[in-house]
Amino acid sequence: MVGLKNTRGYIICQLSQFSTGTSDLQQHKATEHDFETSLIDADTQVESFRQTRNNRRTELVEDYVELIADLIEDGGEARQVDIAQRLGVAQPTVAKMLKRLTAEGYIQQRRYRGIFLTDTGRKLAQLCRERHQIVESFLCAVGVSPETARIDAEGMEHHASPETLEAFKRFVGRRA
Repeated sequence: MVGLKNTRGYIICQLSQFSTGTSDLQQHKATEHDFETSLIDADTQVESFRQTRNNRRTELVEDYVELIADLIEDGGEARQVDIAQRLGVAQPTVAKMLKRLTAEGYIQQRRYRGIFLTDTGRKLAQLCRERHQIVESFLCAVGVSPETARIDAEGMEHHASPETLEAFKRFVGRRA
């Protein structure tokens, strides 16, 4: 693996060849085309930051919907108190987010009966679970411990593009 610094001083790791044999990664020699040596186009950079901001806005919604699905699957119900406990936040914080999730069509709340996912909510929860599993499997495949992979995947899953997720799936598939 080759580590290079880009113009902002960030380390770039180029991993373009994956082994299907026993070694984890084949070493790759970097060429000058493997990394940017100057600032990228302003419009391209704007779009990158716009996508990141959008991912941050949807991350919390996705975490709540995925947790609600997990609670329903595990115990047959999702309650505000359980969500607050699992996320480590106060119940008023959860109540505010549940109003948002209801307004956006992901959940239904019934008085004295708990929280239920709509079809839209169930689809989003399934998508989140799939993305999480792909990222977690990839991290384990490159040698990250299962516990760290689970924790790291919780944040990374929201920011990986479909192209990146497909690359992760191909990598994990080659190792299987």
